[in-house]
Amino acid sequence: MNYEEFKENLANDVKEQMEARSGSEVTVETRTVEKMNETYDALTVKPEDSIIGVNLNITKLYEEYEDGKDFENIVKDAAEVADNALSNRPDFNLEAFKDYDSMKDKLAVEVVSAERNKDLLETVPHKDIEDMAVVYRFVLGDTQAGTGSILVTNQLLDNYGITAEQLHEDALKNAPEIRPLVIEGMGEVLAKQMGVDDLEMLGLNIPPEQEQMFVASVEGNVHGAGVLAYQNFMDQAADRVGGSFFILPSSIHEVLIIPDNGKFDTTSLENMVREVNATTVDPTDQLTDSVYHYDAEAKIFELAEKFEERTATKEADLAKDDKIKEFSKPHKDRGGEAI
Repeated sequence: MNYEEFKENLANDVKEQMEARSGSEVTVETRTVEKMNETYDALTVKPEDSIIGVNLNITKLYEEYEDGKDFENIVKDAAEVADNALSNRPDFNLEAFKDYDSMKDKLAVEVVSAERNKDLLETVPHKDIEDMAVVYRFVLGDTQAGTGSILVTNQLLDNYGITAEQLHEDALKNAPEIRPLVIEGMGEVLAKQMGVDDLEMLGLNIPPEQEQMFVASVEGNVHGAGVLAYQNFMDQAADRVGGSFFILPSSIHEVLIIPDNGKFDTTSLENMVREVNATTVDPTDQLTDSVYHYDAEAKIFELAEKFEERTATKEADLAKDDKIKEFSKPHKDRGGEAI
């Protein structure tokens, strides 16, 4: 069957299975969902008496069908996913959701690519930082399917009657409380992944001053790149790594910090980021292909290429000043008189 037939049959069959499972009416409809880094056709399933539903990605399900998966199994699995998600959804108080004062302690920040999310960013309050954008979410809680959250939109902001500046200020105060910053050396991260507590046993007990790479994220490692917007993040990271540093956008969930100790250059780091994004990171989790730099002395965060341009200009100006000073010094002509 073609894609349109697949969508129609999927909606009808999932509805039938969901109602058989629950013994009550469910609403099933298809719509286009625009999320950060991703737009897809969705099957939205929700109980008849509820405003909260679950979205099933029709686009991916059709890819499974084209790859040979039996349609009946696709329907069965989709209904099971929807049933589990609805059964384990976080508690949601609609009345509290209408009250900003009741919701602002759930505010968190996330950082996404401004270019990849250009259209969606027109509908949500955000702040640009270089080629990225800071967006805001209400974090509702964890379920078996992941962390439930609601993206703050312009319409929601209007309903609350608050400004984007107020939202940003409240989010920066609250985000580090509910999603605390975590900075670890790569040795620590590798040891955790291997389930080993003794770094020395693995030869990973590297002194901080010798560590060549750090990982910055949040507890739980969900949308951890948002720490780039935290008020004191840059200075905290500079203290940890011992000065200025480069930032590599590993994904929307974490960033890599590399000390600016003269061992790396922007071009090689950019090539590394592009290669990893192209071969390893899922497109929905990608941040950008750029490399960033924090100048701990000047307290400037910027694209690494801007840092190089600024440094080159500064060096050129210093060289020019040195030449002026040299020419300004008294010197002797052939007759020996100072002029």
